[in-house]
Amino acid sequence: MQQVFKALDEKVGWLLNAVAFVTSLLVMGLMLFLILARYVFGWSLVGVLELVMLAGMWLYMTGALIASRRHEHLVVDFLELQLRDARLKALHKTLVAVIVAVISACFVYWALRMLAWGVQRPQHTPELSIPLWISQAAIMTASIGCFCYALRDVWQGGVELRAARSSFSLAKEKS
Repeated sequence: MQQVFKALDEKVGWLLNAVAFVTSLLVMGLMLFLILARYVFGWSLVGVLELVMLAGMWLYMTGALIASRRHEHLVVDFLELQLRDARLKALHKTLVAVIVAVISACFVYWALRMLAWGVQRPQHTPELSIPLWISQAAIMTASIGCFCYALRDVWQGGVELRAARSSFSLAKEKS
């Protein structure tokens, strides 16, 4: 079962990196095109900035997922660095993961409500008439992904907590 999750994680990681790469190229290329068009050629192009913002939204949300996947999101680790006991470290990790999972679940709910509102009352960008739910879908995707990674962290914390308790019990029996 663990092999299946590892293979799935690798495929999702590849997909996230591909989306981040493509959206990075889009943001950079469209911004460069917009700057050249406006300041070099004197063209006034409408709608290009809407495409930049759409690609930027997907880039930011994909970046959040990549950081969550790699455990590179913002953390305050002062207490974690002070803990020396393996059981307390595992308990702390599990507790933090549970808190993040609860907060992520709230974000999933809020993102779902926002996306549902955007579909029920469709709005579009002014120039290209791009539906706003497309950028809202990026938020929904990121919130679901972060929630899944939070559940992964809860699972891993529980495994580490059980392992720390087992090793503590074995050490206690030996003495």
